[in-house]
Amino acid sequence: MNDTPGWASPGSAPSDGQEPGASGPAEPADRPGAAQPADASSPDTVNPDAQSAGPQWSKQQPPPGQWSAPTGPTGSATPGRPAPPPPPPGPGWGTPPPAGPGGYGPPGYGPPGYGPAGPPVYGGPGYAAWGGGGWGGPPPAAKPGVIPLRPLGVGEILDGAVSTMRTHWRTVLGISLTVAVVTEIVVVLLQGLVLRNSTSTDALNDPSATLSELTRAMGDAMLSSGVVFLISLIGTVMATALLTTVTSRAVLGKPVTTGEAWRDARPQVPRLFGLIFLLLLIVAGVFAVGVLPGVLVAVSGNSDAGTALAALGLLGTSVVALWLMIRFSLASPALMLEKQSIVKSMSRSAKLVRGSWWRVFGITLLAMVIANIVAVIVAIPFSLFAAALNGGVSVFLDGGSDLGWSYLIVSGVGSVIGSMITFPITAGVTVLLYIDQRIRREALDLDLARAAGVQGYGTDTPGS
Repeated sequence: MNDTPGWASPGSAPSDGQEPGASGPAEPADRPGAAQPADASSPDTVNPDAQSAGPQWSKQQPPPGQWSAPTGPTGSATPGRPAPPPPPPGPGWGTPPPAGPGGYGPPGYGPPGYGPAGPPVYGGPGYAAWGGGGWGGPPPAAKPGVIPLRPLGVGEILDGAVSTMRTHWRTVLGISLTVAVVTEIVVVLLQGLVLRNSTSTDALNDPSATLSELTRAMGDAMLSSGVVFLISLIGTVMATALLTTVTSRAVLGKPVTTGEAWRDARPQVPRLFGLIFLLLLIVAGVFAVGVLPGVLVAVSGNSDAGTALAALGLLGTSVVALWLMIRFSLASPALMLEKQSIVKSMSRSAKLVRGSWWRVFGITLLAMVIANIVAVIVAIPFSLFAAALNGGVSVFLDGGSDLGWSYLIVSGVGSVIGSMITFPITAGVTVLLYIDQRIRREALDLDLARAAGVQGYGTDTPGS
């Protein structure tokens, strides 16, 4: 056997599973330079000079024409010795990629029959994975409307609400303006005709006022604020009911008129009022339970301890009330879009928010902050101008309750303009947050794509 690296004699070797000296094919007769035995009939007689002359062919050789010296582009055969095989190619241009699982190279790389893949196709998965552009990730999600049909980020939710206003501005602003005008007219009439004459908060600014006067003034202030809040809440519920339909259609890229939105939302409006009333009742009950022990202690004679206990209970119940409001914050779109009952919509909201409470809380809080900042920026100039018409800015800053009609009307105009902006933002964020949670938990994007008429959406994505 030849010790030259890179090749071996064509005879048998120990590494082939045969013992040295085992018989093999007949020796070629015309092989030049082969050692000849001294006596053909005596195979044990061998020329000792031939054995010690260096590497020689073994006695048994294959017949002529059975083998030839390897040749290739990087070497050539020499008489009596084949050329060494070419060295393996080093890394460089055209080098196959590292071995992948189950074979050499990624899927789609290599010629037919080489590895687990077929012939390479330019632009296919293998080319995209190892080409110059690198792996590009999953294909982009379909976007038939204002949002892409995939799990959304915070910016995409806010952008979707604003895009709904911009795309369907006639319907959105028409609904917001109508609800805001009707609500503000009712508020101005109540404040100018009823509340201004029946309530008084002057004692709150009087240092010498008695306890009974302060209590009465606080009751009047709470009554006035409660009535305004209730009317504003009714308007918000109506705007939310109508804008929920508009936002859901905007997600599908389908237009909707005010009449269509009203016809779609009208059957669910009574249930929506019932839902809001039940949520307010729950929050009021939670606050009552938290404050009640302090009130009982104060009534028993220990006013200081009762006050401290009531304040502690109020703080604790505020946290519980906030947790409940976020837990049921998606009940309104669930009731409107799924046509659910009040209790079922609350259960759906709790299921969708479970495990994502902080995310829903953060997005809802951010939307409320943005909407209120915009509303305040719009309302402050109108309020200052109204106070100047009513006798000076000092009357407004001192909190005087004897405000004339000019103040109520001008400030009401500012409230209407602010509501036209805040209604679509709050309603749109709530609906898109509901859709986002259902996409994450229930793969709603596939149903939305089919409803929007997107062809073949989800059929080419892994795990669809």
